[in-house]
Amino acid sequence: MTSQTSSTVSASEHRPEVTESAGVRLARSAGLTGAATLTSRILGLARDQVLAALFGAGNDMDAFIVAFRIPNLVRDLFAEGAMSAAFVPTFTRHLTRHGKRDAWRLGNNVVNALLLLTGVAVLVGIVFARPIVTAYAGGFAAVPGKLELTIRLTRVMLPFLTMVAIAAAMMGMLNSLHHYFVPALAPAMFNVATIVCAFALVPLMPAIGLPRIMAIAIAALVGGVGQVAVQWRPLRREGFAYEPYLNWRDPGLRQVLLLMGPGTIGLAATQVNIFVNTLLATSQGTGAVSWLTYAFRLMYLPIGLFGVSIGTAVLPAVSRHAAIDDVDGVRATVSRGIAMMLMFNIPATFGLLALAAPIVRLLFERGHFLPSDTMQTAAALRFYALGLVGYSTVRIASPTFYALRRSRVPVVVSVCTIAVNVILSVALVRVMGFRGLALGTSVAALANGLLLAWLLRKALHGIDGGRLAIVLLKTVAAGLAMTAVTLGVQAALRVVLPGEYFVAQATRLAAAIGLGLIALAGSAKLLRIREFDDLVAVVTKVAETDRS
Repeated sequence: MTSQTSSTVSASEHRPEVTESAGVRLARSAGLTGAATLTSRILGLARDQVLAALFGAGNDMDAFIVAFRIPNLVRDLFAEGAMSAAFVPTFTRHLTRHGKRDAWRLGNNVVNALLLLTGVAVLVGIVFARPIVTAYAGGFAAVPGKLELTIRLTRVMLPFLTMVAIAAAMMGMLNSLHHYFVPALAPAMFNVATIVCAFALVPLMPAIGLPRIMAIAIAALVGGVGQVAVQWRPLRREGFAYEPYLNWRDPGLRQVLLLMGPGTIGLAATQVNIFVNTLLATSQGTGAVSWLTYAFRLMYLPIGLFGVSIGTAVLPAVSRHAAIDDVDGVRATVSRGIAMMLMFNIPATFGLLALAAPIVRLLFERGHFLPSDTMQTAAALRFYALGLVGYSTVRIASPTFYALRRSRVPVVVSVCTIAVNVILSVALVRVMGFRGLALGTSVAALANGLLLAWLLRKALHGIDGGRLAIVLLKTVAAGLAMTAVTLGVQAALRVVLPGEYFVAQATRLAAAIGLGLIALAGSAKLLRIREFDDLVAVVTKVAETDRS
């Protein structure tokens, strides 16, 4: 009886308080991740601008996108997606209950297991690249040389998978230790490498008998090495030292691998839906694959800022609460995360719907990227934007189930969502062409997010649904006010500052976004949206720290 009481007291002593300050802490963690992600996404846009100017939406770009998507799909499913969902809760549990020494041993075990497993996958992929690419993009065979180019690029880029798998494990360890900025910045190394290689290597490729696009494939490998290198120093400072240790019987490693199996399926919906889109888009003619990819990358900017960053901050916090069976703490953290996500992603959705064409035109319409490419990419972007809240909800809800050791739930939901997307995409592509693929993906993402949130509500005996409904309504109202101002400013400036030259476009877009954000902030303050106040508190504290 005494020991039971002592255990209860001990747990309560270490239980994080569920107070208003917890919302500020979550906002700060998400803010650090978001700042690094914003840097990476801006570099990503610069990368896409360079690629669009050099290759447009032609055959070379289509081939590169498909070739890179094969290792990238496996990475998102196996390395980053399922890896984070399975590894972070397990690593956090070891860190919380047994300390760093035990956690480092688990980290080394996972890193070495990933080296072996992904190494085998890369070798298999290189050997069987032709049938894999043919199954994935058989429509490319209709264009002479396009399928062969895609196969060559695939073989070159497959080792990227191993590099980012290790980078994902390092990211998980750093996030568990409350390091958010550097891990979120790591993907920027791929963008930097692409931009540098585009200028330095593309002109050299023909001289050595290689296609110009091969320089971008080489850049992917350089970027993968960079993602590992940039995280090594902070991890080393925390005390991590690499050891060639691999024990398949270790309970921690087995727990991670057991969770990664269903985790791969549980987080697969978005990536498998992209796979289906690419497969169907290859039959829609030259440019369709590129239009969808450019649009999805633009839509992925708010997902990265307001979905991935918040999800990254939520997962370690949820894992710590789950490690001491603090259901109230899990519920409060998830509720705050979803509310914060709504506060940002609903206005982002409205913004993309209103400004899709001017954004695409300003960012990409130059060189080989034509006005017709702008209109097609903008059309896809609007349909992708409809699923923004769904994508981001999945980023928060799905890993939470793994922290709660209920991995079957997102697995079942993901399988159902994939089925919905396949049915919708096959039906809509016949009616709407490639635009139907974007719409089908968004509907499937919304279904995935809503179903996971509903099941999470049951698992946690509520997720403050009443408060989330109020946040939703208030945020929609604030988003509509922002959209009205944005469209009004765009229309007014087209009269005052007509023309499609760069300065006119940039001025109109900057004014529309800036005044729209002011309207959003004013509406959020007027409507007393608490998540906005948390963000203001973080910004104010950072400003005060800088002044001191």
